[in-house]
Amino acid sequence: MGSYSIASAISRVSVSPLNRFVKLYSTAFSYINCPCNRALRPKRFDQLRVFSMASEAKESAANNPGLSTVRDEATKGYIMQQTMFRVKDPKASLDFYSRVLGMSLLKRLDFSEMKFSLYFLGYEDTSTAPTDPTERTVWTFGRPATIELTHNWGTESDPEFKGYHNGNSEPRGFGHIGVTVDDVHKACERFEQLGVEFVKKPNDGTYLYYQLNLLKGFSVWESWFLSCCPMAGKMKNIAFIKDPDGYWIEIFDLKTIGTTAGNAA
Repeated sequence: MGSYSIASAISRVSVSPLNRFVKLYSTAFSYINCPCNRALRPKRFDQLRVFSMASEAKESAANNPGLSTVRDEATKGYIMQQTMFRVKDPKASLDFYSRVLGMSLLKRLDFSEMKFSLYFLGYEDTSTAPTDPTERTVWTFGRPATIELTHNWGTESDPEFKGYHNGNSEPRGFGHIGVTVDDVHKACERFEQLGVEFVKKPNDGTYLYYQLNLLKGFSVWESWFLSCCPMAGKMKNIAFIKDPDGYWIEIFDLKTIGTTAGNAA
């Protein structure tokens, strides 16, 4: 009986604190690991989390279920070639992507029977492009990371046409493309001088900005994420601008993106 009482006492002293610790740790993990609260996570917590990943790289297959690291021979010639946007007015879009963002028009294709045109733009030196129309088409489709602007004829002058969904209001889907610049602050100063519309400037992240975003028509979630989310304070040195159709473009530079990503890396 005596030994049972001693064992029970030891159990109450040792197991209960352990259970409390496990419960507290689990609660803290659930809260801090939430995407909206990761900016609150202390460095020590990240160290524990990395240790729990058994020293595997974050990008390893072990930490990314579904990821295949064995590349099929059949895909070795594949490239990420284009992202397509539908645009209302090609004149406004071409001006924005060439004059404001500095892209070149690589190729234009007109499909008269179906009444639409395609404009392929990117950061390429077109002086090396073939002069033969067919060869230039092939050359264009071999360039990586281009944008394809699709214009359905007549939308630019149709008073009933209300524009396209940019994916950043309900129901959310497509988000944005990203452009690397030399200096995000200098680039944004220039954008401002050119009258470009901003979703977020490099130093934005305040409650006032949250209210302004609501007035601009952003949802509560979008306004909070861009302005007041604990992560927003960590999102300095990143900007978002809009093209003439309202599509978002993220602007960042290589000097600050590593710091901005911080513990997320």
